[in-house]
Amino acid sequence: MGKSDYAFFAMMARLKWIDRWALMRNSEEENLSEHSLQVAMLSHVLCVIGNKRFGKNLDAEHAAMFGMYHDVSEILTGDMPTPVKYRNKTIKGAYKQIEDDANESLLTLLPEDIREEYRKVLFPEEEYAYEARLVKAADKISAYIKCLEEKKAGNDEFADAEQLTLESIKAMGLDEIEVFLEEFLPAYKKTLDAIRPEI
Repeated sequence: MGKSDYAFFAMMARLKWIDRWALMRNSEEENLSEHSLQVAMLSHVLCVIGNKRFGKNLDAEHAAMFGMYHDVSEILTGDMPTPVKYRNKTIKGAYKQIEDDANESLLTLLPEDIREEYRKVLFPEEEYAYEARLVKAADKISAYIKCLEEKKAGNDEFADAEQLTLESIKAMGLDEIEVFLEEFLPAYKKTLDAIRPEI
């Protein structure tokens, strides 16, 4: 591979071709690129909440990067439906190995001198374990927001997913989540006219 042939970011651009919620009827399709941006934003604000409200010392910028890249393995694997992915420990473990292998493959598309910087993003180090938990929370919150949006559009297909996702979010027991659910989530249920700022 020549110096002008590194394909990592060309592969990242293909996130927009990976649709989420493939087994469900969507009123509005959502691709992985859109989802990843939302998860990055949510990961960032959860860390900010942790720092400002609970006196933690979280790295919000690192969390945003983890969120931005958290699903890139799916460029190679596709999006496996959550009920299948988490059906039991054996399937969950096997799929985690597949995701890790896919991420390792993607890293080979980078020049060696910067590859390790992206390894830290795709495989967060132990010092960022709490930030990584908040990225998982952000991922679930993003899914819950999708359920709310589909409900607003009159689509009952997501009714069960809405309830199950909210339960899994609350089961994480994280202070930052409770603040987000109380202070930010209600606005997602409102109309644009109800939430837009004065101009």
